[in-house]
Amino acid sequence: MTIESASNKLKKFFIQQRRLPSYAEMCIIFGFASKKAVFDLVNKLIEAGLLEKDSKGKLSPKRLFSIPQLGIIKAGYPTPGEALADDSVDLYEYLLNLPGAIFSLIVKGDSMIEEGINEGDVVIVDKYRTPQNGDVVAACVDNEWTIKYYRKNNAGVHLVPANPNYPLIFPKGDLMIGGVVISVIRKYH
Repeated sequence: MTIESASNKLKKFFIQQRRLPSYAEMCIIFGFASKKAVFDLVNKLIEAGLLEKDSKGKLSPKRLFSIPQLGIIKAGYPTPGEALADDSVDLYEYLLNLPGAIFSLIVKGDSMIEEGINEGDVVIVDKYRTPQNGDVVAACVDNEWTIKYYRKNNAGVHLVPANPNYPLIFPKGDLMIGGVVISVIRKYH
């Protein structure tokens, strides 16, 4: 079995089960009769940098979910093709390094389009990060939730849209900051 074939099977299992399979499960997944064959393949996956093993022997993805990153692309003038370098972004590691107190929200509406946050995007929110002026926050204003820029001055806190078609929001009653937006995820169809 090739490394690529094994990694594809592990990815499929991980996506479905949200964990890596046990050695016994790997015997079934890879079609092996012995755990020794699985052990040898796992060692090759570790050597290839796709998996890692902690001090207790527990396996975890390392670069199993990496996507090739070929460099930077300009949105202005074109860049020569040879300037693109081969690297990779490990999505599992990127998501794993997020703080533990996060949640996601699906954006509805267009009040943040000039910030690049569009309807249908998923925002990742850190509920324990203290908002600073200019941060994008998920906030409950007078019992209604919204996503806006956070602004605080001598007059108090108000929320600012990233679309001139929407007004500034000054809380009439309660204002609760649910968290600071730390990432935006968008799928193109």
